[in-house]
Amino acid sequence: MIDPEQTLIDEVAAILSKDPAAILPDTPLHELGIDSLSFVELLVFIEKKFNLKLLESGLTKEDFETIHSIASRIISLNQTS
Repeated sequence: MIDPEQTLIDEVAAILSKDPAAILPDTPLHELGIDSLSFVELLVFIEKKFNLKLLESGLTKEDFETIHSIASRIISLNQTS
């Protein structure tokens, strides 16, 4: 299985045109520079890459605070499916 956290770091870095090494997984997304447009871009990526239907997943606002929290939730969703 792919590492969701590293995959998300790489995608956020690509969206923000930053070096992946500069993206810390526990930094809140808004502090990284994610705005509403880039957030939608990230959501589309998550749905496609991890084969999730976000509207049906039960993810909450808190799940999207950091890359680490998103990755943890993706892992738990994959374990229950």
